[in-house]
Amino acid sequence: MANCLVAQSGGPTSAINASLAGVVRGAQNSNEFDKCLGALCGIQGLMEERIKDITDVDVDKLSLTPSMYLGSCRYKLPSAQDAPEEYEKIFDILKKNDVTTFFYIGGNDSMDTVSKLHAYAEANNETIQFIGVPKTIDNDLCVTDHTPGYGSAAKFIATTLLEVCHDTAIYPIKSVTIVEIMGRDAGWLAGAAALARNNYSVVPHLIYLPEVAFNEDEFMEDLKDMIDKHGNVVVAVSEGIKDSDGVYITSTTAAEDKFGHSQLSGTGKTLELIVKERLGIKARSVEINIPQRTAGHSASLTDIEESIQQGEFAVTKAEEGMSGVMITIHRISDIPYTTYLSTTDINDAAGLIKHVPRKWINARGNDVTDEFIQYVKPLIQGEVNLKYKDGLPDYMDISDLL
Repeated sequence: MANCLVAQSGGPTSAINASLAGVVRGAQNSNEFDKCLGALCGIQGLMEERIKDITDVDVDKLSLTPSMYLGSCRYKLPSAQDAPEEYEKIFDILKKNDVTTFFYIGGNDSMDTVSKLHAYAEANNETIQFIGVPKTIDNDLCVTDHTPGYGSAAKFIATTLLEVCHDTAIYPIKSVTIVEIMGRDAGWLAGAAALARNNYSVVPHLIYLPEVAFNEDEFMEDLKDMIDKHGNVVVAVSEGIKDSDGVYITSTTAAEDKFGHSQLSGTGKTLELIVKERLGIKARSVEINIPQRTAGHSASLTDIEESIQQGEFAVTKAEEGMSGVMITIHRISDIPYTTYLSTTDINDAAGLIKHVPRKWINARGNDVTDEFIQYVKPLIQGEVNLKYKDGLPDYMDISDLL
């Protein structure tokens, strides 16, 4: 019997290990694979032959451990034309380890890697299969209804905004609190802040997404109106908001990562300073940052369960001989929440970005609509049953990566 190999790449999520657990469980129950191997630190680790046998890993504990058990990388695989030696090395290592299927769990750039490896295999009559298992808290992968990892991040963001509401409401002074939320190109995460609203609070009062051009004067008008109504105002904003010329409002966009993405920092702080200067009232900014993608204690049970299911489903697609595909989730209904799994050609997702539909943002561009809330709400349902040790979550050992 042959082996399968799985790796993880890109940014962490609270559910990416659940997808890994699903692949391992699928391999354990498969008649096609003898071992399930894991490459440490993504495609980069594979090229360094950092491979471990994870066939017998504790999948139950793994599924509730945040971030990446196998580690990650931010390596952009060059084209086969530019670096044929890298592809030859990858395929030699896969063959050396009797690997017939490579599962890559990741986001947009990871799907691009799957696409390139599959294309190389086809062009060179190689029989190794390549399957993309999606994850990203940004929820910006096309074709699939949503991406595993997003529901848990949305749950954490909404919870945080609810708690920010409780903090800001106690002071009898006028103030503005700006909460900066991840989202360079798409506003799915910032929009999820609307789920914090309940029968006693309308926090956040304003929400700004990258899909609508940000206008500073209109922002001031919105703030003044909300301050007059509520006194203490909370604003949720995507890190990637831009003006009408497509320029990020933060002043620190010069640096780019290896994929050509602008490195954003300080959007909340930029707005805080603008508010202080133009309105002359108390203003502060909060950047949620890392916790929104690694808060295992606040993971959505729906998200965890779907992540496991898509990992197992990926193995069944490998057994059917599929390659060059990405696993997708398709929604049948919101109430009751019902979905089914399928696949799409990897090229229908790699390198593309799914934006929040304009119709799910209000006309003014400072809030999301009920349709957006209806879309997100099912994804945050349910709580995980974590085991604790010495008062803290008992997660998987990641000492191999430290």
